Amino acid sequence: MKIAVIGANGRVGNRITEGLVKHGEDVTAFVRNQNHSAASQAVIKDVFDLNKDDLAGFDVVVDALGGWTPETVDVIEDGEKKLADLLQGTNIRLVVVGGAGSLYTDAAHTKTLMDGEDFPEIFVPVATAHAKALADLRKRKDLNWTYISPAADFQADGERTGKVIEAGEDFTLNRKGQSVISYADYADVFVNEVLNPTHNKERISFLQA
Repeated sequence: MKIAVIGANGRVGNRITEGLVKHGEDVTAFVRNQNHSAASQAVIKDVFDLNKDDLAGFDVVVDALGGWTPETVDVIEDGEKKLADLLQGTNIRLVVVGGAGSLYTDAAHTKTLMDGEDFPEIFVPVATAHAKALADLRKRKDLNWTYISPAADFQADGERTGKVIEAGEDFTLNRKGQSVISYADYADVFVNEVLNPTHNKERISFLQA
């Protein structure tokens, strides 16, 4: 497959890019400055400067955009909208690195993890941006998308265990009562969904067993 990774220099995007390259896929990194990913091909361009021609010919576009500061967090929602606008009406799949804050905590799907009183205030802006991006995807009828949420405890330096549980829209705990996944394990299952798509127009989630 021919795959574009938007935000390939980021910590999650970098791991996803590496995984796709190891699988022998034709990967192009889209970055704002010098390419630091495993991809041998790169487009140096801000996401908001992209046009339809930039993404033409790809089978899959990976949205790995991220932002943590008040100045950068909007790229999560606005970047998703930009990519979705460019891809709607095409056969190109958009696979999005999502957030855990929007996972449901009740059977009626009216409450989310980020609604809880114990949800860390510092993560609210990022969780809100991810939730808005997901809400935008759900509204689109002519876009092939998959949104992949990590576990609540998303560990940048966690080990690769290879033991992962696939869950759906609901906040899920493993047998140890934990919701945790490393960037390494998340990247592996993300790559698998890109290469072996089983969820179209759906949000799924993963956690370590």
